Amino acid sequence: MRKETLYYNGEWQQAQSTDYAEVINPTTEEVIGKVVNANQKDVDLAVAAAKFAFDEWNQTSPQVRADYVEKLLNGIKERKQDLMAIMIKELGTSAIFADQTQVGLAVDEMAGTLEEIRNYNFEEKVDNATVIKEGYGVVACITPWNYPLNQIQRKITPALLAGNTVVVKPPNLTPLTALLLAEIAHDAGLPKGVFNLVTGNGSETGDYLTSHPDVSVISFTGSTKVGSGLYEKAKTSIKQLVLELGGKSPMIYLKGGDLEVAVKNAADTVLHNQGQTCSALTRLFVPKDELERTKEVIKNYYKDIKVGDPAEDDTIVGPLVSEGQMETVLDYIEKGKKEGAEVLIGGNKMDRTGYYVEPTVFVNVTNDMTIAQEEIFGPVLVVITYDSVDEAIELANDSIYGLSGGVVGPEEEAIKVARRIRTGNILINGADRTPKAPFGGYKQSGRGRENGLYGVEDYFEIKAIFN
Repeated sequence: MRKETLYYNGEWQQAQSTDYAEVINPTTEEVIGKVVNANQKDVDLAVAAAKFAFDEWNQTSPQVRADYVEKLLNGIKERKQDLMAIMIKELGTSAIFADQTQVGLAVDEMAGTLEEIRNYNFEEKVDNATVIKEGYGVVACITPWNYPLNQIQRKITPALLAGNTVVVKPPNLTPLTALLLAEIAHDAGLPKGVFNLVTGNGSETGDYLTSHPDVSVISFTGSTKVGSGLYEKAKTSIKQLVLELGGKSPMIYLKGGDLEVAVKNAADTVLHNQGQTCSALTRLFVPKDELERTKEVIKNYYKDIKVGDPAEDDTIVGPLVSEGQMETVLDYIEKGKKEGAEVLIGGNKMDRTGYYVEPTVFVNVTNDMTIAQEEIFGPVLVVITYDSVDEAIELANDSIYGLSGGVVGPEEEAIKVARRIRTGNILINGADRTPKAPFGGYKQSGRGRENGLYGVEDYFEIKAIFN
């Protein structure tokens, strides 16, 4: 990999900092690279480049901006195999998930937003006013390790299309994908200073970037705890905040529905990417008299799930991203056992090289248990029973989070239930999600929306000119 891990003002830059962090392959536990922990001077230079580039980029026609973003999209398509290979190594995500979701979803979402923006009116007349939508300025994009390409895409695509410039700060656990994206952005010919990237840890590099006086927008994806602290960073210069935070999402199975679909939809979200997905359907609600049948369906589904080397085509579950994340998941599993939940499947660390935890399913879980309330971010599913549909809805809503959800059952009833769940996204009977629809959460799952025009509009300032 390249020595320089900072990219700003259209060039790869030698860092002012001499402090580096190692990148570990979670499958082999071997060091596969290192990145600089950018210091304040490094961040100042990147922000200055973005600030200088903003005025010209903001005045560039929306169609030309879209053309540049489309070149970036085409570069991602061309280097799909390279992106997949890096994510398998640094994240431990499986090859099939890297293909279909890690890269595939990024491509689909970018294409969807580009299609929408081509016909969008950036100016409109309201009586004697011309209303103009334009960029804020510099956007600090603080991204998580679990989707190292698409979580950057979800920020830079709308921000750039709206007329902003960006400084991306990827996580130190999975920064190599971001560095490849910077190469792709450079090859796409984006004007100098429009796209910038600094590597570093969150507590120093990230904190300094988000509090920088020349940053106008903080776009953050990560934990609710860290997200809530960004209000302090934003208040100094009244920055715009776009936050996609944690989740503990419900899947409600209704009598008369397809139980196998409900189990598959919930289980897949905690098996693929090792459950390291904020929108994972980690709470499966089933009627009390359906519990025994649910156990059998779950056992039958899990028996064919391969845990192993994520580079192998038939692997579904790979390692967790780091030793620390593995220990966190194991701690939650132990809490579940101590609080009285029953382990139906798994529940242990795997005896092999790498940060592997057995896919785990708990039954006899009550909604007040820690494993039912807190985001585990691992391959752990909990099954909770209910006596009535009203109780199921009440339990589903009994959470500080509201990011995603699912309902499986007779369609008319399922839609009625979905309307009562306090969450930003709900999939009925395994429906597909269009990339043009908004994604984002209620309650402590964040503010703002991603994808399509809904995502772009969070990055607009609005001006009215009267004549």
